[in-house]
Amino acid sequence: MTLLPGERDMRRKRPPLLSFVLRVETVRRLSRVVSLLVLDFIGVFAALFTALELEVAFRGHASFSAAWTESRHWVAFAYLVTVLMFARVDLYAERTRRPGLAGIVSALVEGDRQGRSLFALANREHYSSYYTFYGSLFFGTVYITGLRYLHTHVTGWLLERAGYTRRALLVGTGKHIDAVAQALSGESGTQFDVVGYLSLTPRPENGLRSLGGLEDLRDVLAQERVQEVIIADPDFPQEQAVELVDLCHHRGVTVQVAPSTMEILLERAEFVPGQTVPLFTLRPLVFEGIDYALKRAFDLIVATVGLIVLAPVLLVIAIAVKLSSRGPIIYRSIRPGIGGKPFHCFKFRTMRERADQLQDGLEPLNEQSGALFKIRRDPRLTAVGRFLRRYSLDELPQLVNVIRSEMSLVGPRPLPMRDFEHLEEWHKKRYLVLPGITGLWQVSGRAELDFDDLVRLDFLYLERWSVFLDLSILLKTIPAVLRGRGAF
Repeated sequence: MTLLPGERDMRRKRPPLLSFVLRVETVRRLSRVVSLLVLDFIGVFAALFTALELEVAFRGHASFSAAWTESRHWVAFAYLVTVLMFARVDLYAERTRRPGLAGIVSALVEGDRQGRSLFALANREHYSSYYTFYGSLFFGTVYITGLRYLHTHVTGWLLERAGYTRRALLVGTGKHIDAVAQALSGESGTQFDVVGYLSLTPRPENGLRSLGGLEDLRDVLAQERVQEVIIADPDFPQEQAVELVDLCHHRGVTVQVAPSTMEILLERAEFVPGQTVPLFTLRPLVFEGIDYALKRAFDLIVATVGLIVLAPVLLVIAIAVKLSSRGPIIYRSIRPGIGGKPFHCFKFRTMRERADQLQDGLEPLNEQSGALFKIRRDPRLTAVGRFLRRYSLDELPQLVNVIRSEMSLVGPRPLPMRDFEHLEEWHKKRYLVLPGITGLWQVSGRAELDFDDLVRLDFLYLERWSVFLDLSILLKTIPAVLRGRGAF
């Protein structure tokens, strides 16, 4: 790539001090890393102190000073290992790249393993009390995850109030540009100001500004002060991609690539040895073997504990439903489960009696695309039902469905039979697993997303499943429900 007269390559070497002072972005990045390092130190020290305090308490002679002294003795070693493991998995990167709960847990588990090995090697002996390691691992997960959660939301709130946005330009073809633009409009943790798009095909009508074709990239970067270029096309021509990346990098513009379907599929590819041509087998989108056992055990334990803990709440809701209107407390909605087999999905009743008979007359008022039927001001809802719907409290009886092996805590949401009959064939692959009470739908925009996007989220969940992902979705469901955003 040749530079035009007057252009300067942003990658050229500059005096270090001048570069640092002139770039406010560097200060922001340094503040991010330092603040995360401080919070991680607090989390590690608190975890060590809690574990040691409980250990001495179990021995019958609790001592604050002893636990404090021991924590100060070990914190440097534990913190060093933690920081190294966190840095390895990008836990100090920008918020859009930082992994969530699953990344924190995996890094802490690996740090615990490495820490025990290093301790045994350094002391030439087998450690006699592994409780300190395992206890600090548990409390470290709780403390560090909580502190980082607060950090993400507080800094996000501050950046939003300060009007901080990343000016983004989309490049690709029509349907892909539209899909990525819609995804960026959600709560991604970093606000993007999409200035427009450059299309490789005839200009699509998607509500965004058309800024021309790829040949206009140089002028658009300069005129629109673009900070991010997002390639929203899995079939983007390779030669043009190389030129685009080079042009953007020499101007200091970040380039990001939205994943293609094949890239997502390769997440579950397994190498098949002994073949003339290297082959990769794609695992089926089902939970089987140890995966199924882990998921089922997780569901049973959490659902049982949830029913016990939430018993008073369930009783209050049941009384409110009974007193608010005539009809049963529990509504048995027939919905397709695994393999499309119907089952009774339990919900607190939120509508008047015989509400199903009014369905056909309300079809013209449907506010959702695709197979879904949703009305923001559904006239069939009772006053109590509207409140329950807004905060998803009507779904709590489905914990019983989980115990009965008809549902899972996390998975694709089961649709009413009316919606199921409108599904396209590719949509129905989401029924290869047990439906869930919550899922990526609920933490990624809920009813405000397009139906095809919701189905793709289901597929993404199935590709990336782990117990940690289930736990992460459950934790993220709580603030999503409390906000009531997108639920009706």
